[in-house]
Amino acid sequence: MIIFTLRRLNLLLFTFLLLTLLSFSLSYMFPGDALVNLTGQINATPEQLALLSDEYRQDENIVIQYWAYLSHMFNGDLGLSMASQLPVLDEIKTLLPATMELSIAALLVAMFVGVPIGFIAAIKHEKLTDNLILTVAMFGYSIPVFWLGLLAIMAFSIQLAWFPSAGQLSLLYEIEHVTGFLLIDILLSDSTYKWQAFQNASMHMILPTCVVALAPATIFIRLARTAMLEVLDQSYIRAAKAKGLTFKQIIYRHAIRNALLKVIRDVGLQFANLVTIAMVTEVIFSWPGIGRWLIESIYQRDYTAIQSGLLMLSSFIFVVHIFTDFIYGLLNPLARESRHGA
Repeated sequence: MIIFTLRRLNLLLFTFLLLTLLSFSLSYMFPGDALVNLTGQINATPEQLALLSDEYRQDENIVIQYWAYLSHMFNGDLGLSMASQLPVLDEIKTLLPATMELSIAALLVAMFVGVPIGFIAAIKHEKLTDNLILTVAMFGYSIPVFWLGLLAIMAFSIQLAWFPSAGQLSLLYEIEHVTGFLLIDILLSDSTYKWQAFQNASMHMILPTCVVALAPATIFIRLARTAMLEVLDQSYIRAAKAKGLTFKQIIYRHAIRNALLKVIRDVGLQFANLVTIAMVTEVIFSWPGIGRWLIESIYQRDYTAIQSGLLMLSSFIFVVHIFTDFIYGLLNPLARESRHGA
């Protein structure tokens, strides 16, 4: 496990190096002055620009400039947003928890819905149930998320009035910002209307969560189905049948446990796809997350926010991917071998 951990940490450091190189390079690729793109100081005086140029080593070679950029980044200085003139790191700290809350909720919904349905499709292989599930999964995966979000708002918010159409919480409630995760902050608050606020926040979350979770759920259906079919074709399953175990005992005692390992292996990859979908969904539902903030930054040509936001979001996705690999390595000892950890 030590070798497996070291290789994963090595991969994490190498990937983070590439991400920072890309973020640093964007300041030179964007229009305008590279120093202004890095710092966001669009209203700086010539004296302030000279001081910033000295801090970022603009007179040195590109390697020294990159090292100065890393020094500022590790000190928490990601520059100022060109649009709001607020520190980018403060905006990311405020907005990222909302995206994490939506993404984690959608991931749980996609797994708890998609995996059992995929197992059912595998158990009913090449029967009507299997064909019906695959048809519905293909149809759900093909629906564009922006069209699905608008359709959900029209149907469930405007026509039926079951769920709110935008935002994270009604303006009637005022919750103190503690962790950034709204549901947790509501539970931690001492407000007299805490449970009403929690119900209101939950109603706001249901619709965007379901929209984000649809496409990953269809992928989990196919992954779980494939994993279960592979497990059912293994020799130890045939040996269990030869021992006289019933089909239900084989499924619950052996097949599900081993098929879940194969599904967990792909959770990290699906999380990256899920965050991408969440970025579009945040715009449709006016969800105050980092995805909506990044898209607005693109429209406003806020280059400092774009490069720092992409760096933080990509790092977050990759950390989740590495964390998933660790869980898979703990549950499956075979994954810790050198050929799997390279």
